[in-house]
Amino acid sequence: MAELLNRTQPFDAAVEETVRGIIERVRCEGDAALLALTAEFDELVLQVPSDLELPKTRLDQARAALPDELSAALEQAAQRIRAFHERQFETSWQYQEADGTRLGQQVTPLERVGLYVPGGKAAYPSSVLMTAIPASVAGVSELIMVVPTPRGVVDDGVLAAAALAGVDRVFRVGGAQAVAALAFGTATVPRVDKIVGPGNIFVAAAKKQVLGEVGIDLIAGPSEVVVICDSGADPDWVAMDLFAQAEHDELAQSILISPDRRMIDRVVAAIDTALPQMERAAIIEQALANHGALIEVATLEQAVDLANRIAPEHLELMVAQPEPLLARVRHAGAVFCGYYSAESLGDYCAGPNHVLPTAGTARFSSPLGVYDFQKRSSVIHCSADSAAALSQVAARLARAEKLTAHARSAEYRGQT
Repeated sequence: MAELLNRTQPFDAAVEETVRGIIERVRCEGDAALLALTAEFDELVLQVPSDLELPKTRLDQARAALPDELSAALEQAAQRIRAFHERQFETSWQYQEADGTRLGQQVTPLERVGLYVPGGKAAYPSSVLMTAIPASVAGVSELIMVVPTPRGVVDDGVLAAAALAGVDRVFRVGGAQAVAALAFGTATVPRVDKIVGPGNIFVAAAKKQVLGEVGIDLIAGPSEVVVICDSGADPDWVAMDLFAQAEHDELAQSILISPDRRMIDRVVAAIDTALPQMERAAIIEQALANHGALIEVATLEQAVDLANRIAPEHLELMVAQPEPLLARVRHAGAVFCGYYSAESLGDYCAGPNHVLPTAGTARFSSPLGVYDFQKRSSVIHCSADSAAALSQVAARLARAEKLTAHARSAEYRGQT
């Protein structure tokens, strides 16, 4: 079990060194480095730095060119994502004590956020919605999107989602160089306050290295799901939900936990039947073989206890009565309750965010949300009376710490 749960993916030293060199090059050479690296890695030759940016009209054209059904699906998903995240919005607050002291918290949005959107092996319009909409709800002033466009190929779905979500500027640059440009800024790409969004191992390593220069959402690992099911679950549904995570890549993890041995056997049969029909069958098979598991437990309660130990990105409670089990869940990025709550609905259109903690980090991390794009400042407003009383407390503590200036600063306020 310990080996199964060891999901930490340390960055290869060669990857770290490559990324470090790319970041330093962009930091020192700016746009010239971006043009050279884009030509090298994306096989896209751009003549001048201004070619890095896609005009706003290109986003609008992409949205207009989408097939009606896809356009409607994007719009419905965007509406649901916005409606959910609007409930997360935090507001400033204050309270006043009897002596006139006012204390509180002022909540303000970040000014500029960078959205990284993958564009190499696949295109993810859903990731645009999941990152841009919470930032927009938070009130972020400017949304800057970067997306690689290998050989100049631009995905209209991604650009349409950017237009729909209110992205302000889009740059066709990806990889560690895009992260570096957002973190340090160039003459063309503006510096941001925070970088969010998924990417490959080079992007993840770059985000790790620029952390502190800018904020980041998280360093995501391979996707993962834990499915807990009872005897009432449909084995074909269970098998397909396991596939849905495994098809991401060979490192993805799908785990089934059940107290019903016959159900586990039925799921195995469903896997054997359905796997050859999958377009990404080879990837699914390798992910299940190397990182998957079928675990028999004594009770559903024990299954949840084991899930808490795993702290998965996605947890499905495919049981007739999910609520009692939900109350026992302590560690999970997102919990899907009942037979009909497929994890894939959460990926696209249920409403909650699909940017989730992986590799057991759900023990201390949360899904991406509006709160990730808001800052909180403490507010302290002392009256003369409260300052006189507090100065004595502060001075005693300051002198105990041998910080005389602190003590005198407080005492001055107590002498009025």
